[in-house]
Amino acid sequence: MKNTIISGRIMPCLSLFLLGYSLAFAQGPIKEIYKTTPEDSLSLEVYLPQDKDESRPAIIFFFGGGWNGGSTDQFRPHAEYFAQKGMVTVLADYRVRSRHQTSPFEALEDAKAALRYLKINAEKWGVDSSRIVASGGSAGGHLAAASALTKGFDTDHHRVNPKPAALVLFNPVIDNGPGGYGYERIGDEYKNFSPIHNISEGAPPTLFFLGTEDQLIPVVTAQYYKMVMEKVGSYCELILYEGEGHGFFNFKNQDIYQQTITETTAFLTKLGFISE
Repeated sequence: MKNTIISGRIMPCLSLFLLGYSLAFAQGPIKEIYKTTPEDSLSLEVYLPQDKDESRPAIIFFFGGGWNGGSTDQFRPHAEYFAQKGMVTVLADYRVRSRHQTSPFEALEDAKAALRYLKINAEKWGVDSSRIVASGGSAGGHLAAASALTKGFDTDHHRVNPKPAALVLFNPVIDNGPGGYGYERIGDEYKNFSPIHNISEGAPPTLFFLGTEDQLIPVVTAQYYKMVMEKVGSYCELILYEGEGHGFFNFKNQDIYQQTITETTAFLTKLGFISE
C-alpha cells in the first residue's frame, strides 16, 4: 500500500497544464438546485465531457472552509480538468455557518443529499451511478469521507445509498473526536460524525494527500487512518508533501497543484475511472 513522501516543490508540467486548460468548453456548467432548505436553495454545477458516452464515471467536489465558509470556486480547476478526462464533474454547494448560521451536521446532511441527487439523476447526465468519486479539501474532505463512512444525517431519498465508489481527499478533516478538529462543535456526536471513527469493511478505496507541516491534521492521524483502512481490507494511498502546510494543494500553488492532479489521475486510472 502506497505511502509516498514528496520532498520540496515539483516543477510544473507544462504539457499537463495545457491539456487541462487550453481546451475550451462549448458551454459552461449546468447549474441545478438539488435541495431546498429553510436557509437557502443549494445547487450543483455539472460539467459534462464532450464525448457522448451514456455511462461515464463522475467526481463530485466539496470545498473546504471549516464548515464556516468557502466557495465552489476552490475546485473549479479540478472540475474542468477531469471533465476533459471524460468524467462528469460536479461542484456542490452546501450550508455553512457564515452564510446560513448552520452547524457541521447540516453540512453533512447536504453532502449526502448531493450524492443522492447525483445518483438519482445519473441517467440524465450520462453517469454510471456505481462509479461516482467523492472528493474535497479540509472540511470538504470530511464531507466526502463521512458521506462514504458514516450512517445517519439523511434528510431525503432514504432508500438511495449516498456512498461513493472511491474517495480523493485533500488534507481532509478525518478526526473529530477529543483532540481532533472541530470537537468543540461536534461534541459526543463525533462517534457518528467522525470518519476515522466509522471506518468499516467495505470502505471505498481512498487517495489521501497531506502536508507534513499541516497544523490541523497531524501526519500520525493520517497514518492511523491508512492503517485502519488496511485492517478492514480497504485500499488507502497516503501521499505526504514534505514541509507543506494546510491548503498546499490549491490551484494558486501551481507546481504542487499539478503534482496532485497527476497523482489523482494515476489513482483514478488505476481504478478504471479514467482510460489509460
